[in-house]
Amino acid sequence: MTDKTAVRANARCPICGKPRATELAPFCSKACRDRDLLQWLGDGYAIPGRPAPQSEDSDLYPQDD
Repeated sequence: MTDKTAVRANARCPICGKPRATELAPFCSKACRDRDLLQWLGDGYAIPGRPAPQSEDSDLYPQDD
């Protein structure tokens, strides 16, 4: 067994930490796979960056404070 195979065999689900299922890799279950998808769809994963520039249309659509 090579080192890469050993690492994959011991890999854990990134959501809950349980051993992952081969058919659902890298997740252990459909529930964890769906939780991850919902994080992506709900902007739960984000990389910080500079704020977006204000558009010229910003005065047409005032923000409620």
